[in-house]
Amino acid sequence: MTTVETTELGDSVKPPGSSFKPLSGRRKVVNSTAEVAVVVAVVIALIPLVWLLVTLVAKGIGPILDPDWWVQSARYGGAANAIVGTVVQTLLATVISVPLGIMVAIYLVEYSDGTSFLARATTFMVDILSGVPSIVAALFVYAVWRTTLGLPRMGFLVAVALVLLMMPLVVRATEEMLKIVPQDLREASYALGVPKWKTIVRIVLPTALSGIVTGVMLAIARVMGESAPVLILVGSTRAMNWNPFAGNQESLPLMMVQQYGQGPSAFDKVWGAALTLVILVAIAYVGAKVVSKAFAPKKS
Repeated sequence: MTTVETTELGDSVKPPGSSFKPLSGRRKVVNSTAEVAVVVAVVIALIPLVWLLVTLVAKGIGPILDPDWWVQSARYGGAANAIVGTVVQTLLATVISVPLGIMVAIYLVEYSDGTSFLARATTFMVDILSGVPSIVAALFVYAVWRTTLGLPRMGFLVAVALVLLMMPLVVRATEEMLKIVPQDLREASYALGVPKWKTIVRIVLPTALSGIVTGVMLAIARVMGESAPVLILVGSTRAMNWNPFAGNQESLPLMMVQQYGQGPSAFDKVWGAALTLVILVAIAYVGAKVVSKAFAPKKS
């Protein structure tokens, strides 16, 4: 019968002939040092984020609490007008880019082996689009739609530019989430005779839904505050315009740029628009999380 020797560490045991070595004092110090370093890094990372949030609320809450700011903001219209334009343009871009991005990711993960010309070309283009500045996307849309086709400036053109910025983020987020879905789930579905397309729709996508929603929200947050497309592709207006296909359309990024151009006297309105934009992103993120939780697979 093999005996087990109890060491001074309490629960640590060392069977005869085992290569197990109790945790030495030096290793304990190194482990504690690494733990402290990680905590310090987290605190350092949180300092500018908390500072930014506190500054944003402190300087932006004043205009938001002023009723006149929502409807009478100098000659550019109120914040309500800008919110409508921002929501309409972002929603239109989301409706276009999210289905396309998810389908591209499904092709790359589920149907392609990664070696075909189409798969390699798609991956290359997604990588290129991920680094394209917003001003380049806006100028491209301007060159095609305004210069070549002669279309007027309107909110839809802004949405098209935002699609170019959103889609690579959606593709990358969806692709990574699909890759971490266990292959056993797919094989179990195939073994029951379920077609591949239905396995993807009913098993794979719901399993990865939470991560996909997070990626989509990051993409929305990334494009909602872009100012280059609205400066180039749409004009400002005091009138509230719900139609992105006709006329100029105000937005929060455009409003911030315009108010900043008025000088220090209007900086409080810039902070107010920035805080409003952050609140919109937060509301959209919370709403998306609620929806994803409602449609996520139920745990038994």
